[in-house]
Amino acid sequence: MAKINSDKEKLVKLQNSVAEKTKEKLETAEKAQGSADDNRKAANKLSNDPQDKKLARKADHEAGDARSDAKSARKATDRLEELNRDIRNLTEKIAKNETKLSKYVTSYRVEATAVSVPIPKDSVRQ
Repeated sequence: MAKINSDKEKLVKLQNSVAEKTKEKLETAEKAQGSADDNRKAANKLSNDPQDKKLARKADHEAGDARSDAKSARKATDRLEELNRDIRNLTEKIAKNETKLSKYVTSYRVEATAVSVPIPKDSVRQ
């Protein structure tokens, strides 16, 4: 019973962090998209003047930013998927433990009711 309550507390904590992880995922995806757009613009400028070292450095820098932002977005997505998987697994674990517990509680109640014997009215007061 204590294990079920402990798991339920963990589940609540995990469910409360879903909004934060979802927000993080969206923010990193937007940042990655922005970096990809900046990279594309820098590459287009460089293609107009391929000998310009300044443009080449800028394009290289933008490409690095796009790579790292894309990696961050993938990691944020993975963290959210892992969180959802943990929530699903914990929910299944709680349900399984509650089912086990209900078998014991039900059998205990059946035994308790089977033991009780009614007392005849005549034997109570005389």
